Amino acid sequence: MRDAWVGATKRFDMRKLYDSLRVSRFAFRVSTSDSESGRSMIEMLGVLAIMGVITVGAITMITAAMRSQKRTALQDEVAQIVTGVRTILGEYDDFSNLDNGTIFAAIGMSDKNPYGGKYLLSVNPSDLRQFILTIDGLNPSDCEYFRVKAWSDSVGYQASNGRSGGATAIPNDCKGPAGQNAVHIVYGE
Repeated sequence: MRDAWVGATKRFDMRKLYDSLRVSRFAFRVSTSDSESGRSMIEMLGVLAIMGVITVGAITMITAAMRSQKRTALQDEVAQIVTGVRTILGEYDDFSNLDNGTIFAAIGMSDKNPYGGKYLLSVNPSDLRQFILTIDGLNPSDCEYFRVKAWSDSVGYQASNGRSGGATAIPNDCKGPAGQNAVHIVYGE
């Protein structure tokens, strides 16, 4: 075994190794033969820089797509909740029988929203013919988005003739810490 190792090392030609590692003025080049050219360090850095720019762009686009998907999912769920409440309690004169557990079980959905917060239903204390849907667990940018969004079927939107989005935020400026902002939307007559 030892003789095989010695024979292999003798066949290793130091001159070939030296020739394959040539240093130019601009970059370190590695080649295995005289006819084959290697890639310079500057070329490799250029490729890495381009890949970095493409990656940052892709991450930005993926983040925007995920944000848009969450917002769309929340809007669809709000529509489903409002339709469910109106269907279940529509035969009554008011929403005083509104119960979160019963409503969410009856419409077959969870009270969790796509942002990790919850949907809360309550009766408007100033008008029993209206109910309030609260969306909590929002970050500041999404809170602001949902606060100004046109909730066309809401009492606030209809009362303002479409000039107001129909939602209010807690805190009013949506500047609470991430996950601690909420939006109230009033529905009813």
